[in-house]
Amino acid sequence: MRVLVIEDEDNLREQVVARLREVGYAVDATGSGTEGKYLGTEFPVDVAVVDLGLPDLGGIQVIRGLREAGRRFPILILTARGRWQDKVEGLEAGADDYLVKPFHMEELLARLRALVRRAGGWSDSRLRCEPVVLDTGAQTLTVSDAPVELTAYEYKLLEYLMLHAGEVVSKAELTEHLYEEDMDRDSNVLEVLVGRLRRKLDPERVLNPIDTLRGRGYRFRLPRTG
Repeated sequence: MRVLVIEDEDNLREQVVARLREVGYAVDATGSGTEGKYLGTEFPVDVAVVDLGLPDLGGIQVIRGLREAGRRFPILILTARGRWQDKVEGLEAGADDYLVKPFHMEELLARLRALVRRAGGWSDSRLRCEPVVLDTGAQTLTVSDAPVELTAYEYKLLEYLMLHAGEVVSKAELTEHLYEEDMDRDSNVLEVLVGRLRRKLDPERVLNPIDTLRGRGYRFRLPRTG
């Protein structure tokens, strides 16, 4: 998942970015509302964190600009303002949720996970495509009730494919949403990851959970059951 963080408090932004990367998100971050609006308009984003009190272009203007540009990814407001009117204004501008400073980092992570799930049409923290169940809260995988260990990138890949179960996801889209901008984006690495993931999900080769569509990408083919 790719997160955009627009927060002008340097220490807080660095803490948020570090924690997001620690749990496996790819992150774009800035302290500028103007740059944040540009990043959110031009780059592939799954969810954004936007502070209301930005010094150049305010958070409300950033959110409105993103929505006017047709960007529909979920947005979480960060605000030091306790007035309910500020929260309402942010939600009316197009935000999906808000969090008042100071906050606990784990609550931020939980809210982001929930926003991403809802955007994909999932209501539960467990993504169920039986017999495959991915718990996005605990970041654990079970297949036919047996635990399966995943590397960080295997988990990120599976989460993205399951969030878009039944859809064709191109290699370019997967690469953009899984990796930082400055990382090596060799498509062979992605093919190796998909191969490893297939073997872990389906060692007996009976499920065929991931389709390869030549020239188009991949599709998680097991139907949603939750």
